[in-house]
Amino acid sequence: MAFHIVLVNPEIPANTGNIARTCAATGTHLHLVRPLGFDTDDKTLKRAGLDYWYAVNITYYDSFEEVKAAFPEGRFFFASTRVTKRYSDFSFKDGDLFVFGRETKGLPQELLDAHSETGMRIPMTDKVRSLNLANSAAIVIYEALRQNDFPV
Repeated sequence: MAFHIVLVNPEIPANTGNIARTCAATGTHLHLVRPLGFDTDDKTLKRAGLDYWYAVNITYYDSFEEVKAAFPEGRFFFASTRVTKRYSDFSFKDGDLFVFGRETKGLPQELLDAHSETGMRIPMTDKVRSLNLANSAAIVIYEALRQNDFPV
């Protein structure tokens, strides 16, 4: 069983490093869509991923369209604070792809509009704009694993 996390234009190396570590721990494939807000040799990125980089299945793309083309039958779920369905409203299955946007702006509105039926949010108070990207990715991937009886 393998799930996928897709980061579209991530900006903060420590978040991507922490997500990479979660991917290593869960057998999740990590997909990074350029441009990235950091160099992949960044020491903060490497430090956050610790010595688990060897266990991360990672693929780089130049556009989100390339990701879609690589998974023509894939089920994509788009995380955003600007949608109404909760992540727990969906039933996830092997191979699903969870898409997250950049830390400062999230996913482009046109992408959310084009996939409104699979937009998902993590419930939170109105005291904050959003959760940390690495925390959000961990919440969603562990929900998908829970729904599938923790196959890892």
